[in-house]
Order: sequence, then C-alpha cells, then structure tokens
Amino acid sequence: MPFADELISRHTVQNLTHAIRAAAPDATLTALHAAARQIGPLPLRQRADLLRDALLTDLPGDYGTLARTVRTARDKAPQFTGWLIWPVTGAVATRAVQEDETAAFDDAMALLAELTGRLSSEFAVRTLLRHDLDRALDTIVGDWTGSADPEVRRLASEGTRPYLPWAVRVPQILSRPGATVPILDALYRDESAYVRRSVANHLNDLSRDHPEVVVDTARRWLDSPDATTERLVRHGLRTLIKRGHLGALELLGFAPAVLDVVGPRLDRDVVPLGESVQLTASIRNVGASAARLTIDYIVHHRKANGTLTGKTFKLATRTLAPGEQTEVMREHSFRPITTRRYYPGRHAISLQINGVESDRAEFELASTDTP
Repeated sequence: MPFADELISRHTVQNLTHAIRAAAPDATLTALHAAARQIGPLPLRQRADLLRDALLTDLPGDYGTLARTVRTARDKAPQFTGWLIWPVTGAVATRAVQEDETAAFDDAMALLAELTGRLSSEFAVRTLLRHDLDRALDTIVGDWTGSADPEVRRLASEGTRPYLPWAVRVPQILSRPGATVPILDALYRDESAYVRRSVANHLNDLSRDHPEVVVDTARRWLDSPDATTERLVRHGLRTLIKRGHLGALELLGFAPAVLDVVGPRLDRDVVPLGESVQLTASIRNVGASAARLTIDYIVHHRKANGTLTGKTFKLATRTLAPGEQTEVMREHSFRPITTRRYYPGRHAISLQINGVESDRAEFELASTDTP
C-alpha cells in the first residue's frame, strides 16, 4: 500500500498532463511540467495544491472556459480519474470563487457532484463552503442529499464534516452549531452503508465542539430508527463515550450503576519500554437492578514536562444481573509506534465504567537505554 504522499505522484502529474492535453491541445502546460519536477519533497495536500495552482496558471481565462476544459477531459481522456481529480476539483472551486458570480458558483457545485465518483470532491467543496456557506448548503440539502448517486450523497456528508482529514477547516461550520445537521437528518437512514458511515463520522466530528447538539440529534434518530440506526449512533457517539459523557452514555443504555470495582490490578510495577503490562479487574453489580456496562481503560501517559495525559481504550461491554460479577483482562503494549512518544517515569492505568473513573494503578515505564 502506498504512503499517503505517494497517492499524488509524478505519474499522477503525467496522467493529468495527458488528460488536459487531450482537452486543450493548444495549451502550453508549462506549470504542469514544472510541477512534475517540484512535487517530490511535498506532503500530500501540498502536492494537490501545487497541481491545482499549475492548472490555474496553464488554463487562464474565465470559469466557463476552465469548466468546459474539465468536462472535455472527463469525456475524452480515460486516465482522467483517481487522485488527479483532487487538484482538478480544487482548481474548479478556486476559479469559481475568484470569479465571484452566482452562475459560476452554482456550476462549480454541479461539476464537483459530476466528478465525485472518480475521486471524492470532498476537499474542493470546502472552498465553496468557505465562500458562501448558505448557498452551498442550499444545494447540498436540496439536491445532493436526494441524489440517486450514493457518491453524491456521501459527498454531502463527507464534504461538510467539521474536521475532515487532510482538508482545510470551514470556520463558518465550526462557529454555527447544527448548521450541517439537516444534511445528516436527510442521510442517517440512507440505504448505502458507505453514506451512513460518513454520517456517523460527521456526527463524531461535531461532538468535539457541540456534544449537546450531537446527543439531541442522536436522540431524535433513535426515536425514529430503522435497522441500522442504533449502530450508526454508537459509531457517531464513540468519542463522547470515551470521554464519559453522561448524556451519550444514557442514550445508549449505559445508565449510572451501583458497582463494587476491584482493580485495575497490574502484573508488574516496572514495565520496560517495548514490553507489555497486564491489567485485570473484578466488577460486581451491587445494585437492585440489571446494569448494562461499557468498560474502558485509560492509560495515563507521562508527557515531557512530567504531567500525565489520558488516552481511553475500549475494553468490554457487559450486562450484569444484581449480584453478578465479571472479570476483565487486557494486555497493553508499550512497543514504540510512530504516533506516540513514550517518556520513562511514572504512568498509571484506570478503568472507566459508564463514564465513572476508578482509582489509578501506577507503574514505572523504564527506558531500555544502557548507560
């Protein structure tokens, strides 16, 4: 599998150049040829931006001229697909915004929908959302969510996500709680699992800043569910569940419970970097009614400044009758990974059950460096 940066490569530039040459044989394409030499050291999004800007340089003129060239390439060039679509849709959106005309804006929205099946237009639509959020949302809610094409319906949800990976932020979405909820309302029962997964990820994005909006939305959906709604809601509330948000927990049936928790117990006090620690715990329901439990564990990692910061991991889901006890166990590895740096010193592990954190069990993470 290629690295992310390799998704847009010199080969991508060559395909894009051939496709544009087929659509605009008189264009010099000097900037695209130069981009093939410049792309090497750049990360993915900067590669897309470089090719977007090269297209805008090599294809001067108004929005209509660019849109005709793009549609001709779409219809004539078989290689006009895949990751080269990202900079193409970026150029379409940028030229439409530069022109600042209603007709150009509306046609750009239409062209992004036409191209999204070749590679999602989710990154480019952000430019249009930033320029005129209300006009873009009118098209998305009015046209895209009802499209017969699941790629366009997914674009409606994915392109408007508050924290879409690799994409620029849309400040207007972040500052207007619930602005995109009508899109999700239209799609949460979509027949496509591909679309529904985007809705769940969008809902999870929203929960970072507006948890109450998310819980209220999920509650409405669960009041009018179909066979897939509960699973979608669970996925969409996953961050709130890890944070122990009581409203989200209760919505999924994890009400406060009366428990006797012994643990977590650790199998060692010192863990060499690169090895694992085993945690165990006993949980008894001492309440008068059955308790549905979501059981997580939190590893409190030591930071460079000596403070601890927690990361939550899923452990188990259990339903305990009154008086019933369950045992949980997990091995947690401290093998070095690229996404986390470990610092030697005191660490801790705790349980979180239905949002309530247990006492912490401390241990020493020891460096394997020799003096």
